Amino acid sequence: MSPAIRIARAALLLLIPVSIIAAVGITGSGNAETRTWTDATGQFKIEAEFVEYADLKVQLRKTGGELLTVEMKQLSPDDQKHVRGLLKGRRQSGVTTATAATATGDWNQWRGPLRDGIAREENLLRSWDAAPPIAWQAKNLGKGFSSVSLADGRLFTMGERRGGAELIALDLATGEELWATKVGGGEPNGTPTVDGDLVYAIGRDGDLLCAETATGREVWRKNFAKDFGGFMMSGWGYSESPLIDGDKLLCTPGGNNKVIVALDKKTGRELWAAKLPADVGNKGKDGAGYSSIVVSNAGGVKQYVQLVGRGIISVAAESGQTLWTYNAIANTTANIPTPIVDGDYVFCSTGYGTGAALLEVARGARGVREVYFLESKTLQNHHGGMILLDGHIYCGHNHNKGLPICLEMKTGRVVWGPERGAGDGSAAVTLADGKLYFRYENGVMALIDATTDGYQLDGQFKIATVNGKSWPHPVISNGKLYLRDQADLHCYDISNK
Repeated sequence: MSPAIRIARAALLLLIPVSIIAAVGITGSGNAETRTWTDATGQFKIEAEFVEYADLKVQLRKTGGELLTVEMKQLSPDDQKHVRGLLKGRRQSGVTTATAATATGDWNQWRGPLRDGIAREENLLRSWDAAPPIAWQAKNLGKGFSSVSLADGRLFTMGERRGGAELIALDLATGEELWATKVGGGEPNGTPTVDGDLVYAIGRDGDLLCAETATGREVWRKNFAKDFGGFMMSGWGYSESPLIDGDKLLCTPGGNNKVIVALDKKTGRELWAAKLPADVGNKGKDGAGYSSIVVSNAGGVKQYVQLVGRGIISVAAESGQTLWTYNAIANTTANIPTPIVDGDYVFCSTGYGTGAALLEVARGARGVREVYFLESKTLQNHHGGMILLDGHIYCGHNHNKGLPICLEMKTGRVVWGPERGAGDGSAAVTLADGKLYFRYENGVMALIDATTDGYQLDGQFKIATVNGKSWPHPVISNGKLYLRDQADLHCYDISNK
């Protein structure tokens, strides 16, 4: 028996305890069909029913009741296709949508399916001697810094054109515009969120729109100021990308009585509203920041963590009750980067001379402890985002600069960097296939090894257009790199064919 077959057989027969399957998994209905499953070599088969998909792994139940778990890629192509079909048919909640998007290669929201900036991709180019080939380009998308989201063969973004901000849908294969729907006014900064047959977007003026993905028909809308008494901490307008979690839509109007609200995702009806505590601290300003909400189960409690004008705030997922706050990370200009959540820990950073901090949430989420605070000279992330991989933070360091740096999260120790880097200005960062994709403000794309061994540049190229500040975050899906640049959108083929 060859080593490859032995490995495949071992993988297919490997029994893994159910407890390690992520809570975000998609589960079977209890009466799932029993079918024959085959490994990637075609040599081994078992009779089993689908139970759950999570973290790129498929859980199956054999006819005798025994549970086993295998990596998705170790199943036959037909079985992988079958799983993807099941996932698409079960997109009934935000968590389900995120997990299904991970399996199918979709990028259905800000920073990807799990809001961590990581594309679960393989077989991408390992280096760039020149710019990768362009698969297609789209034009006339309007002004703004919105990135893109992808789901079910469509691409969604926003832009200011024809007298207002529009939510725009393109054909993912060709870049051809399918429809556009008015959101509100101003140049939009946020990224649309896709959930099944609905898509959600927040405009610069706080207009929240829910529309049909197929047609763009408006389903419902809200306005943060009029409906929730919301306002921003400073004058660049709302930049949030809405979060879908189960039947709820979460967003951040920023009003002291309704700093975060949960709405029924189908109707827009208010479910609960979180208040900003009076003792939140003196740093920063009241109002919403420029960040987006992430889900955490720190301290054994499901909660929503957000960076607002007064710093980090956490609210209970079920009730909206404020659980804890952290003020030291706030500045008075703009609090921007999306926090990183990992177990009982939250990592946060802001620019404008502020710094970074690691927080540990107490059991029951009854408070938070500052593990360490790093001054701005050690680490500050402006607005390009941060990536957590194998216990290490990778990002661009320094205000309005994207100096590559690697930090050990649990200790705050700088492992390497900051390095000069290939481009200038802030850098928006995405991770895929072991590589960091740094998009610099001056339009340079850089490919960097995601390793603790030191800074290693694996290539760079100039983006096809540079229409001002090159800020929108890169998106990677199904072997393609998507770069929005104001009215232009470039789709690069980065697959390693």
